[in-house]
Amino acid sequence: MAATSAKLFPPGIHVPSLTFFRDDARQEIYWEVQEKHIEFLISSGLHGIVLAGTNGEAISLTVAEKCELVRRARQIARKLNRPGIPLTLGCSAPCTRDVIDLTIEAEKAGADFALILMSSFFHFAVNNEQAIINFYTEVADASPIPVVIYNYPGVTAGIDIGSDIIDVLGKHPNIVGVKFTCGSVAKVARAAAAFPPEQFSALAGQGDWLIPAMTVGGQGCVTGLANLYPRTCVELFELYRAGEVTEAQSLQLQVAASELGLGKGGINGTKWVVCKLRGYPDSSTACRRPYPLFTDKAKQDVIMSKMLLLQDVETRLANDGKA
Repeated sequence: MAATSAKLFPPGIHVPSLTFFRDDARQEIYWEVQEKHIEFLISSGLHGIVLAGTNGEAISLTVAEKCELVRRARQIARKLNRPGIPLTLGCSAPCTRDVIDLTIEAEKAGADFALILMSSFFHFAVNNEQAIINFYTEVADASPIPVVIYNYPGVTAGIDIGSDIIDVLGKHPNIVGVKFTCGSVAKVARAAAAFPPEQFSALAGQGDWLIPAMTVGGQGCVTGLANLYPRTCVELFELYRAGEVTEAQSLQLQVAASELGLGKGGINGTKWVVCKLRGYPDSSTACRRPYPLFTDKAKQDVIMSKMLLLQDVETRLANDGKA
């Protein structure tokens, strides 16, 4: 049975945590590296952690692995005296029944929210307003934890959830927000105009347009850049929220320039550069096959040069005791 009074998806910076695998035939989760990374994220002051999202290679993870990620993250959060940090689990699956089952398991494991893509294997049959509304309504009716809509046309065969659909789904008591990984500031504005922030959160899907999203009522973002520069992302959010607009704009430009590298690198490039700069083993840089290794030297040089643009900022914030 669905939650009767859904809690608000908290504003701020949420990180789609990477998932790290061992360099062996089975590519099991490399738990030593995984726990070290989650500890780094939680201790850096982020407002929430997203596990098994797109950056976390959800499509290649089993239900048991996803739930173990939640359990271990909660244990680490308790150890770091942040037991209540919001944990969101990617609960996407090929069919409605499996999505619902995953939300139930997510709640048992300790997740607070479910981030859900439109099930799109049969995209030719479900790429219409009513099918999308029916899907999310059925899931939200049954989910024991609040649902966050995940609009990412790039991984759903082009299905793009429009504002008319958000206007309907946002009224559901167990649907509490939407992550726009479509880059549409206009959709953020329309969602913010339709629903008060204490009811529904509109979130940017990348950090490179966080401030544009916040100027029209966005409540934060879910950004892969926070896997490497969490304090910088939090600082950007806090500067704008405090009314330090000039400083926020300046930092936004730096964030946008740096995050371009992740866009060019993809998930394997993101994992490669995070491992390099965080000192994780080279053996943990691979995505689960068949996702290819990030071995192109020219691409490695590009993403590294972009990521280094923010290294001094992050170091300064860490030394200043920011989170």
